[in-house]
Amino acid sequence: MLPSRPVRRVTGPLLIAALGAGVLLLPALVVVGAIVSVFLPGRWRALRLLAFAFVYLALEVVGLVAAGVLWLRAGFGRRLRTPASRRVHYTVLRRLLDVMMRAAQRLFALRLVTDGASWSPLDDGVPGSTNAMVVLSRHAGPGDSFLLVHTLMNRDHLRQPRIVLKDVLQLDPLLDVYLNRLPNHFVPSERADGYSSEGAIADLARGLGEEDALLIFPEGANFTPRRKVRAIERLRDRGLAAAVRRAEAMRHVLPPRPAGVSAALGAAPHADVVFVAHTGLEHLSTVRDLWRGLPMDKTLHLRWWFVPADEVPRDRDEQTEWLYRWWETIDTWIATTAGR
Repeated sequence: MLPSRPVRRVTGPLLIAALGAGVLLLPALVVVGAIVSVFLPGRWRALRLLAFAFVYLALEVVGLVAAGVLWLRAGFGRRLRTPASRRVHYTVLRRLLDVMMRAAQRLFALRLVTDGASWSPLDDGVPGSTNAMVVLSRHAGPGDSFLLVHTLMNRDHLRQPRIVLKDVLQLDPLLDVYLNRLPNHFVPSERADGYSSEGAIADLARGLGEEDALLIFPEGANFTPRRKVRAIERLRDRGLAAAVRRAEAMRHVLPPRPAGVSAALGAAPHADVVFVAHTGLEHLSTVRDLWRGLPMDKTLHLRWWFVPADEVPRDRDEQTEWLYRWWETIDTWIATTAGR
């Protein structure tokens, strides 16, 4: 069970203490990292991870200090929900994400390639235009998720994302503070009988404006063979034989769950839809994964498909069929792109 919010807030001072201790111990940590790197594959693996850990920790502390200042400016939190306050919070998040992604690209020699059309579907191909967006993305771990959110928020697009995400991400102090101040929905890990996120997702979608993008991961979790088996069993228990056959044929993605997508599209019929596939960091889900499979000198691939609002099916059964077709397209793209 997730700790209560007051308990989670204790981690802020702990981060500041950890950063201070890390700075004091930096010479010793560098020596240890250099020695350990000799016995690890790759170039200076431990030192690169140490440097990135310091960047991440410093950004957490800077972001939390900024959040405190914004809370004071908002009249001790009374005006945190105003449009002006939301814009400032998005700006701070964008800048923090920008620094983190630049650091990751430099430290690990990562290169991002956007496949497909040369223009960004986030702006529907017309320079200077804007439009409300529902973004449906493959779920491939926190690394690819950070990359996607950064792309939505960067200087080329300046989107204000509303995200449907797991509640365990609130264990990160920075995400906990900022995302709870902004319009997002945390899906509980332990769900009561009859729980549904459809109402909350519809509420997020209903107010989408021209600068907004609602980000949903229809798979609900990262792909693993075990999760795929469980997902197929759920479909079989519901008597969805056709969906079972299609899910079994997919090799790189879980079958999409259409309920949340239908709730969003029903509440925001004016929104265009963007499908997103990405590959390169899907094997990194835990700290252990990062240590064992640190990506270096690697190309990350990102692919967008744009569907204008007037081409989105409105019938629920048609939407499910449409969503499965797109997920099959994403699965095929991953199969031909991964490892390039």
